[in-house]
Amino acid sequence: MLPLLVAPLRARPGRLLALLAWSLVEAVPALLAGQLVARAVDHGFAAGRPLTGLAWLALMGLGVFAGAWGTRQAYPLLAAVVEPFRDDLVRTVTEGSLRQAVAGRAVDASGVSRLTIQVEMVREAYAGVLMVVRGFLLTVGGALLGMVFLAPLILLLVVPPLLAGLGLFLVLLRRMAGAQRDAIIADERVAEAAGAASAAGRDVVACGAEDGVRADLVAHIDAQAAAARRLAALLPARVLCLAVAGWLPLLLLLVAAPGLRAGGLSAGAVLGAATYVTGGLQPAVRSLIQGLGGSGLRLVVALRRIHEAYPGEGRVGGGVVGVAGAMRTVGAVGTVGSHGSGVPRSAGSSYGVELTAVTFAYGPQADPVFRDLDLTLPEGAHLAVVGPSGIGKSTLAGLIGGTLEPGKGLVRLGGRPPAALPPSDLSALRVLVPQEAYVFSGALAENLRYLRPDASDEEVVAAVDAVGTGPLVSRLGGIGAVIDPAALSSGERQQIALVRAYLSPAPVVLLDEATCHLDPAAEARAEEAFARRPGTLLVIAHRISSALRARQVLVLDGDRVVSGTHGEALERSELYRDLVGHWSDGGGTPTTGDGEVTAAPGRTV
Repeated sequence: MLPLLVAPLRARPGRLLALLAWSLVEAVPALLAGQLVARAVDHGFAAGRPLTGLAWLALMGLGVFAGAWGTRQAYPLLAAVVEPFRDDLVRTVTEGSLRQAVAGRAVDASGVSRLTIQVEMVREAYAGVLMVVRGFLLTVGGALLGMVFLAPLILLLVVPPLLAGLGLFLVLLRRMAGAQRDAIIADERVAEAAGAASAAGRDVVACGAEDGVRADLVAHIDAQAAAARRLAALLPARVLCLAVAGWLPLLLLLVAAPGLRAGGLSAGAVLGAATYVTGGLQPAVRSLIQGLGGSGLRLVVALRRIHEAYPGEGRVGGGVVGVAGAMRTVGAVGTVGSHGSGVPRSAGSSYGVELTAVTFAYGPQADPVFRDLDLTLPEGAHLAVVGPSGIGKSTLAGLIGGTLEPGKGLVRLGGRPPAALPPSDLSALRVLVPQEAYVFSGALAENLRYLRPDASDEEVVAAVDAVGTGPLVSRLGGIGAVIDPAALSSGERQQIALVRAYLSPAPVVLLDEATCHLDPAAEARAEEAFARRPGTLLVIAHRISSALRARQVLVLDGDRVVSGTHGEALERSELYRDLVGHWSDGGGTPTTGDGEVTAAPGRTV
């Protein structure tokens, strides 16, 4: 961790030199205190000249004011070093999370803990450690140097216990670091578990898994509390280190005082040495032990944890690839490869979808959303998935799209498990548009080309017209307009995401209620455009019209699956008949096609 801690200081040498200069001013009282006390006693009070003694003490008071002024000037310089360091950490954590997403790994919910609690912990602890170490070195150095000029013999009484106490503290520090690391990891586990439970709240309630999820969260919280107790149990041992390094020198000095006086050392020199110990060395040791035992531990462990989580992010403070650049390779719909043509890769590439005996649950204690589900979706199919809220429609889209992995069974996309595909190959096969569309600040054209940066203006405009987003693009000022996501409605963001997916080279399109904020006419135009687009289309239906437009319908009905055309689903599924009776049909009519979807009935829970 030392290079990471030193890098911010090396990156700002001017501020570091200024900080050292004012630190030397701050060390003036530590250097002169014992000398001035010795002179006040020997040349003043003991010599019968009290005014002279008071004058020396007054001079010591002026030194205290000088030290306070040095401290006042040092703090802004310290902030100038620490705050950029904190910004570097935020960039490291953010870019590390994005790179993990680009690599196809699941999003790490503990990144929230790193970005909030741990980064702020590092910032505060780094500032505290800089102040403590700086103060210790200058104060103890000044006190020991003062003793050299005052009476070198005193160092034999002070230095050995000082080194013994500091050595004992270093041994203890290692155990405390382990306990601190356990506490931080336990905090991350709580963040991960809470994030997973929050994200799966609908499915947890639908499956009746509240008790299991609650028990899992309680177990993580109990583990966090136990780790905190173990760390707290080690903290009182710091008192022993302080007693050896800070108080034992004073005790030895008092015991040896008669012998020192008999050896010719003046009373002022003995009192001056005691002043160096009590006013300089002892407070500095106390601050060091408390600072390194608290802030220092939090700093090293949290910084190491960040470094372990994102080992490839380079040095802190060096600046790696910008967030905008990393985000260009990450989408709400998946990762992006570079594919020259805007035509989906249907020719010469397999993109059929097959689920075999798939079981999936949100956590080991939760009831499965799917159990032994078999599903075949051939190339060129157009499937609408319907069912009540919380039944697992979005979970099915996530399994096919590779954002979720089955607990048991096998999902194949183009003959291979999505998790086994490199990010570029996975993005070349499928594009997933969720209900809450992602739009970033910047040019509208960059948003639309998000999944295909090489698309020409003509291809972008053609996609805009096909999906029916022309009026929105004109209102925004054309594809070159700069947009603010906060100024767009949910429906407008969905229209932009739909054009983005339409432009994608991926032959498999998964629309997870991606048109829920559009009116029926706009939804119909968008879905019809995707139906004409070569490839496979799976729609998580928001309106019954989506099911009427699809060639096949898949009904998720709790304990069974029904698949077929609209008419076949009406005949075989009471749930589908009920949904049709309560859903607005949007005026659609059923269509037929060559693609046939097959699903094993009676194999979901």
